[in-house]
Amino acid sequence: TWRAALPLSVIVAGTSGIEMAREAKSGGADALLAFPTSNDPVRYHDRLGRELPVIAFYLYEAAGGVPYDNRTLQAILALPSVIGIKVATLDSVMAFQRIAGLMRDYPDKLLITGEDRFLGYSLTMGARAALVGMGAALTDVQVALLEAFRNRDFAKFVQLSGVCDRLAGATFIPPMEGYVRRMLWALAAEGVIPDDACDDPWGPVLDPAEREEVRRAVRDVRAARP
Repeated sequence: TWRAALPLSVIVAGTSGIEMAREAKSGGADALLAFPTSNDPVRYHDRLGRELPVIAFYLYEAAGGVPYDNRTLQAILALPSVIGIKVATLDSVMAFQRIAGLMRDYPDKLLITGEDRFLGYSLTMGARAALVGMGAALTDVQVALLEAFRNRDFAKFVQLSGVCDRLAGATFIPPMEGYVRRMLWALAAEGVIPDDACDDPWGPVLDPAEREEVRRAVRDVRAARP
């Protein structure tokens, strides 16, 4: 199990229902990431919270998310078992700003950014952690970005924020489902996996020219490594 392999790590399990939550609990998960629902979302989060602490998830609609309004978000965040929220709007700075504003009324709850396309900016708006698809590759530079902001090294933060934005601009573009293959390309460009190990059988076919754009972005990130 994941718990056996990572005995000292916090394990957050994704879930879309009670049975999945119970399975995650029995497998040693520490918390749940609740996939959005439009079916009585407050009760849904409350029920999940009877199993494990819950991280709510605001996800953009094209990826299956639900545009929770302020009243719903406030009711979810008010639940004692909800310890925070992950926000992944894709490209809606205004939606992120709205939720970040709500979070000021819940200082004990964690705002987790899922914003690959504006990772650095989301930190300035109050995100204290990140759970991003871009983190699958070149993770050290993204960690350095978070640390630079935390340490108030703003010159370094601005530099790394721009670098991460360029990487996201090469990997998180339409068709959005292609980001998995693009991140595999980034891993190959880094030498982590072989060049021929980048197939995503469930993803869309991509223009081969995109791969060179990913390679160029990886070179930029390498040059900016602390």
